[in-house]
Amino acid sequence: MLLFLATIYHGQAFAVDRVVVEALFTDKAMVTIDGVRRLLKLDKPSPEGVRLISASSKEAVLEVDGERRTYPLGGHITTRFTKPEVMTAKVWRNQAGAYTTVGTINGRTVNFLIDTGATAVAMHANQAKRLGIAYKLKGKRILVNTASGSAAAYDVTLDRVQVGDITLNNVRGFIIDNNGPARVLLGMSFLNRVKMEDQGAVLLLEKRF
Repeated sequence: MLLFLATIYHGQAFAVDRVVVEALFTDKAMVTIDGVRRLLKLDKPSPEGVRLISASSKEAVLEVDGERRTYPLGGHITTRFTKPEVMTAKVWRNQAGAYTTVGTINGRTVNFLIDTGATAVAMHANQAKRLGIAYKLKGKRILVNTASGSAAAYDVTLDRVQVGDITLNNVRGFIIDNNGPARVLLGMSFLNRVKMEDQGAVLLLEKRF
């Protein structure tokens, strides 16, 4: 007896969803159909309608949902198309007309202000310390322009930034020593990597794949 695993997915509604070929014999095949184990014999369909057309120690031909396919020893064939799950986030407009939301940086909760005028995710140095960001050790000293003028800052890479269902890795951030923003600015280093749709009272973000 030769053992192997071949998984087949089928996309038709109300049809067989999953067939696993577990073992092959001459003119027989041991399979699991939607979780139920069946021993298939030549031209004798299972209760689910799966039919063994031929089998040897190397391969089997199965008819599933009216289609015949050859499954070699150790073969793997996928026929179902699964649409990737779309990762989104909804950001609501506050009474002042700004889009604000709660998210996380490196797993720690922060309050974000959406700012398309900010080059990167920007925050005050005190906020960075609270988040445990070693900006002085890992960051590069730069000058940035703020609403109050030029300010000294550190250019860093944030390991993980999450808003809603969207998680992005390696996001550029600015840690500003003085005159830093009261809220963390969710700038273009994050926003350039998502699709944005202004729906009036809500800003819809969708992760790009």
